[in-house]
Amino acid sequence: MNVPRNQPTYDADEILDGIRDWVTTESPTVHIEGVNRMMDKAEAAMTRLGASIERLPGIDGYGDIVIGRIDGRQPGPGVLVLGHLDTVHMVGTLDDELPFRRDGDRVYGPGIYDMKGGMFTAYYALRQLLRAGETPELPVSFMFVSDEEVGSPSNRVRIEAVAKQHKYVLVPEPAKGETGMLVTGRYAFLRFIVRVCGKPAHAGAQLTRGRSAIAEMAQQILAIEAMTDRERGITYSVGVVEGGTFVNVVPIACSAQVLCVAPFAEAMDEIRANMAALSPINPECTVDVEAGPVRPLFEPSEETLALYAEAEKIAGEIGFVPGHGSFGGGSDGNFTGALGIPTLDGLGLMGDGAHTHEEHVLYSSLVPRAKLLTGLFRTLT
Repeated sequence: MNVPRNQPTYDADEILDGIRDWVTTESPTVHIEGVNRMMDKAEAAMTRLGASIERLPGIDGYGDIVIGRIDGRQPGPGVLVLGHLDTVHMVGTLDDELPFRRDGDRVYGPGIYDMKGGMFTAYYALRQLLRAGETPELPVSFMFVSDEEVGSPSNRVRIEAVAKQHKYVLVPEPAKGETGMLVTGRYAFLRFIVRVCGKPAHAGAQLTRGRSAIAEMAQQILAIEAMTDRERGITYSVGVVEGGTFVNVVPIACSAQVLCVAPFAEAMDEIRANMAALSPINPECTVDVEAGPVRPLFEPSEETLALYAEAEKIAGEIGFVPGHGSFGGGSDGNFTGALGIPTLDGLGLMGDGAHTHEEHVLYSSLVPRAKLLTGLFRTLT
């Protein structure tokens, strides 16, 4: 173990200034220019640390990804800090529904909780360690992902390939609950696209000749969401619906995107079977179901729980005990945890309101979470 020459120092306002710069660069997944501007900022930040940089061009219509690497005292497989810089908030949210602002302990902004605040804090934690004249015990890599909010369809293979080169994965996704719980397991997520075809007609003159794809989809949505079993934690949710052309035309086509959550392995098979079994309610319509990206089940392993125990020890020295558990709300940690790589998720900031116009982090969590991450960089061997 290396002996520190100087203790790292932490300044909450300094952390917040960096977070503000990232949050005020709007980067919804579908806005490639915004995502790549965020990648420019991440690349510049890691370059200032002396990291070696690998920037991979985006594929399938998504933004680039950036990987920055810092050497450790020990050679060999190291620590991967894995997170995303895309958000669900569309351009303009910052000027309208969710301006960057601080109200007491709460700091609001699009993507501040999920998860720009966490990724910047992880960067800051490593920066302060290096500024104190220390070197992380193991090599540390940061991987900034561009399409996590839509399931990482273009980057799953890249994430898994990079993760396999590392001994540990740390994910600064939002902390859970009032104690800032860490995540040692995540439920599986399955996405589907349901497409309905109907029969067109003039909606004003010949309505009864048509068969509305939207009307059929409305009934399908009710049937799909009725399959939710809250007692077992299995959920079905329709989040996007598109259909119709003109209001005076009976719609011939309608599509819906479905997100399903499976807290255990058997539930994944059940969900697939239920979605595949969807059939028309109106026999003159057709229903087709297409399976989409899957976030695999991340179950706690002995190695992940040992990694949590190390984090709990560090947190105790700082002055808090986070606790841990398995949760919904998928992340790229699903991929690495499912591979069996020790993965500790939920290392980001405390707060609430992810994906809403109340999204915020707690100012009081900035320094403790930075210290926790620095401690992990220092001690993981």
